[in-house]
Amino acid sequence: MGKRTFSIGGVHPHDNKISRDCRIKPLAIPPTVYISMSQHIGAPAKPVVAVGDKVKVGQVVAEPGGFVSAFIHSSVSGTVKSIAPRADLAGNPVMTIEIAVEGDEWAEGIDRSETLVTAIPSDNKAIIEKIRLGGVVGLGGATFPTHVKLMPPPGSKCERVIINGCECEPYLTSDFRTLLEKGEQVVIGAAILRQVMGNVPCTIAIEENKPEAIVHIREVIAKLGYEGIEVMTMKMRYPQGGEKQLIDAVMGRQVGSGALPISVGAVVQNVATALAVYDAVQKNKPIIDNSVTVTGACAAQQANLLVRVGTPLRFILDAVGGVPESAAKIISGGPMMGRAVANLDAATVKGTGALLLLTEAETRRKPASACIRCGKCANACPMGLEPFLLNRLVKAGDMEALEENAIQDCIECGCCLYSCPANIPLLDNIRMGKGAVLGAIRARAAAAKAAAEAAKK
Repeated sequence: MGKRTFSIGGVHPHDNKISRDCRIKPLAIPPTVYISMSQHIGAPAKPVVAVGDKVKVGQVVAEPGGFVSAFIHSSVSGTVKSIAPRADLAGNPVMTIEIAVEGDEWAEGIDRSETLVTAIPSDNKAIIEKIRLGGVVGLGGATFPTHVKLMPPPGSKCERVIINGCECEPYLTSDFRTLLEKGEQVVIGAAILRQVMGNVPCTIAIEENKPEAIVHIREVIAKLGYEGIEVMTMKMRYPQGGEKQLIDAVMGRQVGSGALPISVGAVVQNVATALAVYDAVQKNKPIIDNSVTVTGACAAQQANLLVRVGTPLRFILDAVGGVPESAAKIISGGPMMGRAVANLDAATVKGTGALLLLTEAETRRKPASACIRCGKCANACPMGLEPFLLNRLVKAGDMEALEENAIQDCIECGCCLYSCPANIPLLDNIRMGKGAVLGAIRARAAAAKAAAEAAKK
């Protein structure tokens, strides 16, 4: 089978995988961690501990605040010092549990051994419950609670599980290292997900710039002997790892506007999520740490680090030589979809995957000029949108037209901005317009629900 890719748009930035040869190394535990209550899409978690409580590694410190929500666990042992709003990486206040570290005592029942557990439990409901209790969320960026994804709504049926190992964002290498160093656990996690979804076929999709990972995972599948799991080589093309783009590439199916992947029979999970599923189901280990790439041409060191959730960003950077004077911007994530860090005292969350250091020359934007109507942004858009039109409608404040032209479908990949010869800040403007439209859609749905409930009375 030839290399696969999606059918609409995309760009080809240089991959800059300069940290690809750095093995994942455990980072020292900081003196204090700050556990955010908003580490997933959906309702924030609710604290179940109080100031002064002693906690252990892996102990539940917050429970789901709604159906789409997740458990949160302590990543350290110590004493709860405060439960209060604290600034996140953008400077916004988020309810946070502060824990002063004392030793490294783990909660009972967590298997910390290196023994590989290959026998998968037969009770799928029990598996999903372990995933729920483990606080597993999508670690590819969206942080959607995994147990919810594994329970399709009535009338929906999964036909294929796709494990996203593309890691198409430039610079990022933690998923690549996970495939090489934890390949067995990832494949077992994939086998668990495949079983839960009805023993459907499972595809592990890896981009062609990771040949070592492609070979290794194929060898692991053969060694472990799990049926129904294949490795598919993907072309290097951004955003190959986008959920809808990956479904298009693997299954040749397009997810409709506003629809979920399950509508075309797909369930997509990230490589790190598959590893977290293995840990939760086979080892009773909740998400208490994650792999973080620290990189950039100006970085003092390149690194892939295993970091406890809630570790201050400054602590991570200090551990790899600090922030060089030439670093003008630090991004959480990759250069295309990552967010600028405005607060180095912010702490990691489950979905933190990278810290990218960029120089002033690398981040300087050229002056924007008038749109020349070349159409390059539309050709590059992997969602088939017309960014030049959306940009004009945002400036005009035409909310109705923005919704009609599906601004809500934008995945904020940055392909339009990357391809614009006029240097127009398309993504910035579209992101603002998308937020406003989604707010209006939510308000409309809430009003309709309230009206329907009132009509019943």
